[in-house]
Amino acid sequence: MNYALLCLAIICEVIATTCLKLSDGFTRLAPGVATVVFYALAFWCLTFPMRTMPTGVIYAIWSGAGIVLIGLVSWLFLDQKLDWPAILGMGLIVLGVLVINLFSRSVAH
Repeated sequence: MNYALLCLAIICEVIATTCLKLSDGFTRLAPGVATVVFYALAFWCLTFPMRTMPTGVIYAIWSGAGIVLIGLVSWLFLDQKLDWPAILGMGLIVLGVLVINLFSRSVAH
């Protein structure tokens, strides 16, 4: 259940960040409201895994996955370009998240 809620928190954070871009500095009402709602939901979902998992591990997974997913969403839907250093960096982030999940004894399996 921890990982399901962590994944939901990540998805909500990605939606919120995308809406933040679309809100144009909170000058557009619907994306601005969606930003606040989805960030609140993301943090609420994040509180549940924090009850039993180490905060540093949760935050590393949440922020790392969020960075990569925001990069992909921006590239696919917002027509933002990613150069090779950005792609390489995101690949290293994914590798770091995998190392934490596969090899760290801090993560409850």
